[in-house]
Amino acid sequence: MRQALALTLLASLGVSLASCDDFSHPASAARPASPAPAPLPAPRTTLAGAPVASPQGASVPDASANSQSSPVAAADANAPTTAVAASVDPRAKAIETSDLTAGRRAAPSQPLLVKLEVLLDRAHFSPGPIDGRNGENLRNAISGFETAKGLPADGKVDETVLQALASADPGPVTQDYVITAQDEKGPFLAVVPSGFEALAKLKYVGYATPLEALAEKFHMSQALLRALNPKADFSVAGTPIVAVRPGTGDLDGRVARIEVDKTANQVRALDGGGKVLAAFPATVGSTERPAPSGEWAVKTVVHDPDYSYDPKRLTFGDASKGALRIAPGPNNPVGSTWIALTVPTYGIHGAPDPLKVGKTASHGCVRLTNWDAALLGRSVAKGTPVGFVGRTVKS
Repeated sequence: MRQALALTLLASLGVSLASCDDFSHPASAARPASPAPAPLPAPRTTLAGAPVASPQGASVPDASANSQSSPVAAADANAPTTAVAASVDPRAKAIETSDLTAGRRAAPSQPLLVKLEVLLDRAHFSPGPIDGRNGENLRNAISGFETAKGLPADGKVDETVLQALASADPGPVTQDYVITAQDEKGPFLAVVPSGFEALAKLKYVGYATPLEALAEKFHMSQALLRALNPKADFSVAGTPIVAVRPGTGDLDGRVARIEVDKTANQVRALDGGGKVLAAFPATVGSTERPAPSGEWAVKTVVHDPDYSYDPKRLTFGDASKGALRIAPGPNNPVGSTWIALTVPTYGIHGAPDPLKVGKTASHGCVRLTNWDAALLGRSVAKGTPVGFVGRTVKS
């Protein structure tokens, strides 16, 4: 009965097209903090023009340095506090108790998909936004986890995968949470402008609503967060809500190599022995503007970056408007984190709409969700090799 209730309330979202925007930056002086709460503790930096060495205030440790502290160890300031108990809400209980014992041949229930996505997220095999949907990003995450654990990589939801995930991380996957004053601090835009010229007029490219901010905080889709809390007012501090408990920690080892798989639309972080430490769904170029090929390396990592559009360097956008600078923020064209590569104008970065990651074409860069880009940015060092493999299979 409780699972039926949950299935009725958990809504689905469609996906529309977007684009990924190439980015470039030089060193520059650090600037004062924005009035909005920074999603990461790293200093902010103003960026424009051609790529050079690490910007002031955003240095990246050298991958060749013999140090165990090379990856940035700071925790994600935007991550929720770990819950010690599962939510007592009936919708949450349907997620916690979901399994494959009933109707083994039937499609997995939406509560079970939510549970699986949370556990994969905590294991650093990201399904993208946790939304209770069985799509390509989830299948790729399962395949990545299966490969890392030596299981047959079929990408299917089965008891072997569930048992492996649950035994490694038996903690509750849901939590009761009370919206705080910090969650409501904003500023919120109500509507995020579309188009570089309109975005360039903003002092901070923040979230549209508190609901969007909370959904990203918990690595969830807005539709799922609303479905779990149909009567909640997300704009009022003190409001109790039900949320999932996503991953909040750093990777279990040092990243020795990044692999960008154009065929699978996935970015993988590997240790020195070739073990996959993490895998993230990604938008990787397009047939019209493909991502680079071959071997490159991490050049810089910038948290909360500016974005510069320069029609003299880039081949998209309205060149008649001239060069534009777009302020930082989670809805900036490159999101909350920019990982510059040694190939000019290309990088791995966050995205303003997590639902589009892995599902739409880009202008050549590699787009992740903001939280996945932040985790990867904390885990790499200057000089970390980045290899592009496979080929772009959709435009």
